Amino acid sequence: MVEDTPRTPAATATLRPNAIGFVDALAIGLNATSPAYSLAAVIGPIVALVGVHAPGVMLASFVPMVLIASAFYYLNRADPDCGTTFSWVTRALGPTTGWLGGWAITMTGVLVVGSLADVAVNFGLLAVGLDGWAGNTLIRQALTVLVIVTMAALCVRDTQAAARLQNVLVLLQTVCLFVFAAVALYRVYAGTGSLGALRPSVGWLDPFGAGSTALTGGLLLGVFVYWGWESAVNLTEETKDPSSAPGRAGLWSTVVLLATYVSVAFAVVAFAGTGYLAAHADDEEAVFASLAREALGGWDWIVLLAVATSALASTQTTIIPASRTALSMARRHALPRRFGLIHDRYRTPAVGTWWVAGTATVWYLFIHLISENALADSLTALSLLIAFYYALTGIACAVYHRRLLTAGVREFLFIGAGPLIGAGMLIWLLVEAVVDMADPANSSGGTSWFGLGPPLVIALGLSLAGLLVMLARRAASGAFWAERPTVHEGTAVDEGPADLPDSSADAAARAAEPAARG
Repeated sequence: MVEDTPRTPAATATLRPNAIGFVDALAIGLNATSPAYSLAAVIGPIVALVGVHAPGVMLASFVPMVLIASAFYYLNRADPDCGTTFSWVTRALGPTTGWLGGWAITMTGVLVVGSLADVAVNFGLLAVGLDGWAGNTLIRQALTVLVIVTMAALCVRDTQAAARLQNVLVLLQTVCLFVFAAVALYRVYAGTGSLGALRPSVGWLDPFGAGSTALTGGLLLGVFVYWGWESAVNLTEETKDPSSAPGRAGLWSTVVLLATYVSVAFAVVAFAGTGYLAAHADDEEAVFASLAREALGGWDWIVLLAVATSALASTQTTIIPASRTALSMARRHALPRRFGLIHDRYRTPAVGTWWVAGTATVWYLFIHLISENALADSLTALSLLIAFYYALTGIACAVYHRRLLTAGVREFLFIGAGPLIGAGMLIWLLVEAVVDMADPANSSGGTSWFGLGPPLVIALGLSLAGLLVMLARRAASGAFWAERPTVHEGTAVDEGPADLPDSSADAAARAAEPAARG
């Protein structure tokens, strides 16, 4: 067996420490979820499933997210590694499971970056009145590729500049969303709404009001809108106070998102009514634009700008987890060493960043050749990968800290029971999603691929590709696969990473981290 270790480099480059602060990390976590775009994409389908209980579904979807965010917080305290789920699951459950978790994270970036950039271009053109360009497929695709390249270049050149841009974008889209929500609710109470307006009710917060079957489908969509907050934790090695600030940013991201989603969901359902939203559930982006015109008239560009900036910000922040995960995997020899190259000037994972951007671009252009429905189906497949690696993280937290779970109530609830409950909920949703996606009638356009729904075929195809790549890596590099699960040896959760037992393979990998040339 040939070990894939790098030759001794002329110099060793590392990620730039203390490049961003807590506020920057919080903004990145928020923007990675793309709040405005996520709401535009799912509010119609959720209302079609649960009616006026859409705000309740947003509330219920928050539960597994905050429980898994707790797992990210405590695992980051023990092991502030930019590979997050990959590193943590490897330590707790072994290299095979950890590798699959890392692969799932990188593939989510590949699946969604192109779609996010496409939405940013579409809504940006609509916001400035270039509707004709927005309707031209060739122009949209060319501009989408340009956006991906630009965002990737910014990620490579300057983490601090990228963080500052994220601060501006998150403030802009949040203000725009709340302006829209305030005007919509005002018009409902003033009786000037032009659609099927409804007076909001506290009962809308009951997620069980529409029945268990509808709730399951709504929760699947709800998990999607919260996904991405952990991007802040992937920047842990570049954040001030790395063992605490990124985890806190992840937790606070979910709380801010909860307030945003519930309030905007109330406003949208109240202003438009369930009939209108359900009737336009298959044209998610267009219905949000039309609601903006109905509520704000000539000021509809405010909401269009919110969605455009939301998708633009998320295009950038979604590259971060995939590139940092690839870096972490490479320096432990779970991926070829070139993915671990760090630019010696910019101190960013340049190779991994361009690989994610390039692969996402190819996927976006390829899937467009199949059909518009195929692009939507590739996004639907995301829910399987998201539920998978989030669930693994929750399980890993309890397993890795198992000796601490009897130390006190806090440890038992927030490190053990909470993450396990969150993981259990996500596994249940994962199973339900697989059953649902197996039926081609439930996919976009009712298309069948190999007798299954296209989203399931895409998810299974990516999983199979991951298994093949993993087997190839196992044959080429033995150090990572020799690692064995470990357990946290500390006596209190407040103890930092100094209490973390480091495997010899990991230590060797870090010591031999390669540097970028030029």
